[in-house]
Amino acid sequence: MAEENIPRNPAQAILPCLSMIFLYLLWYNWKSPESVSATLMGIGTIGITWLVYMGASYSGEGSKLHGLKPIIGRMPTVQKPEGHVHFRTKMTWTLAILIVYFAMTNVALYGLGGETIDLFSQYRAILAGASGSLMHLGIGPIVTGSIIMQLFTGAKIINLNLQDPRDKEIYQGTQKVLVIVMIIVESVPQVFGFLEPSSALVAEVGLSWARMTIITQLAIGSYLVFLMDESVSKWGIGSGISLFIAAGVSQAIFTGTLNWEPAPGSGTETPSGTLPMILWYLKNSSTSDLSGGGYEAILLAPPNPLVALIGTFIVFLIVVYVESSRIELPLAHGKVRGARGRYPIRLIYASNIPVILMAALLANVNMFALLFWSHPSMSKWPILGHNWRLGAFDTTDGSNPVPTMGLAYYVNRLAGLQDWFLPLVSPDKYGAYMGDHEPWQLVAHIVIYMSIMVFGSIVFAKFWIETTNMGPEAVAKQIQGSGMQIPGFRRDPRIVEKVLERYIPTVTVFSGAVVGFLAAGADMIGTVGQSSGTGVLLTVGIMIRMYEQIGKEQMMEMHPVLRSFFGED
Repeated sequence: MAEENIPRNPAQAILPCLSMIFLYLLWYNWKSPESVSATLMGIGTIGITWLVYMGASYSGEGSKLHGLKPIIGRMPTVQKPEGHVHFRTKMTWTLAILIVYFAMTNVALYGLGGETIDLFSQYRAILAGASGSLMHLGIGPIVTGSIIMQLFTGAKIINLNLQDPRDKEIYQGTQKVLVIVMIIVESVPQVFGFLEPSSALVAEVGLSWARMTIITQLAIGSYLVFLMDESVSKWGIGSGISLFIAAGVSQAIFTGTLNWEPAPGSGTETPSGTLPMILWYLKNSSTSDLSGGGYEAILLAPPNPLVALIGTFIVFLIVVYVESSRIELPLAHGKVRGARGRYPIRLIYASNIPVILMAALLANVNMFALLFWSHPSMSKWPILGHNWRLGAFDTTDGSNPVPTMGLAYYVNRLAGLQDWFLPLVSPDKYGAYMGDHEPWQLVAHIVIYMSIMVFGSIVFAKFWIETTNMGPEAVAKQIQGSGMQIPGFRRDPRIVEKVLERYIPTVTVFSGAVVGFLAAGADMIGTVGQSSGTGVLLTVGIMIRMYEQIGKEQMMEMHPVLRSFFGED
């Protein structure tokens, strides 16, 4: 649709645009910024005002987001392949993107100062990022944009019918715009508070331009991640986001299990990896030393005790079992007698996406709570600034701030048995892990965290099913289009849809609850490498899906007629 064919009424956009200008003037009057900062903020305000105008001035049918189509059509994107992509080509693209991902995690931000505070330290493995690198923001902006679109669409704040191809195209395009907005929203407060530029760069170009240098690198790195995700989805196998999460968590588990180097700042010679640590204690400790505390150190001493390795293995087994559980609907071909099959409805029907979205949501809660608590400017905001109810943090360990009070504390993940079980069963011996909290506060933390993970995953599971054509209506059309039908029922998509409605909505809710409970429970058991139980759960599920996807691709290579059933060209 060309720009001249989009119906617009500029008068509708006057008030929203004036509101953006008014907010800029309020900020300018409050901060009295330098000329460079005022210019840069002005440029950002002009960009946002333009987006507001394009949306608010749209006067056609449907959502105001249709007014953004000229912007969406000009955004950089990865071209979709024409026709079928061969299996070898997909594997080549997937491996190439994975290599680029690891390379980006090892490219440090130019001009970054030595001391930084990592706002995502608790969620590094899940967000597939590396602190201080081009991948500092990881997949955070991508997943946050998806969360906003799903919540607004599900709550009918955004009027889009995702069964309509035109509305679905706008939904996906607007999500791309939101990714850019979230890159700025997540990078600017960090750079202006915690990712300070080095003194050498400041002396060379000035403080404002030094900060812009870091922001630009964060923006480029984050958008490259977005394009890499698109590349894997269109030219590779599976999802780029899932691939990056699995790669980061696998690296953390490998390092946490086999690292022979001592933990940084520990002041001891004890290896930080679980297996080298066990061998070190057995080699350098006498029988009396082991009985006097050595065995306890092997089992429980951070950062990677034996209990964490056992917990990782237990989570692995549970997830493999749950992932293999499914309901199978019998199918028969309507025209070819004897041709039968089954349509599997997994127990984890919504996959691991709800947990990824919940982890990203909690990471953003943690980030903004820390910004409002200790950011030089945001901590002075009225009501929200330095408000312990939103979240108070212990920043004595500069690179790893820990929430101690408020909302951020109660939604923060529990990282292993030492965070909850040991202090509750033996407060005299392990009370230090409890900090200044009372036992009832720790119990409330457990209940609130588990509840948020379970119910939040249910909500995101329902939204995900509706936005990815996995609902009863879409699946019924897919089965009908392949020529299959359910034995004993008329060959009518409405009949198939009614049968599927008996299973899919219920399994969706159940799968959301299961993955939420497994993620929270895995966090509480603890894992090696600070990979988090959620990270292990995601990685196991991702690898199982990747294995099945590879099998499906190979099957389509051998039997091209199956491509239509799987929705391939």
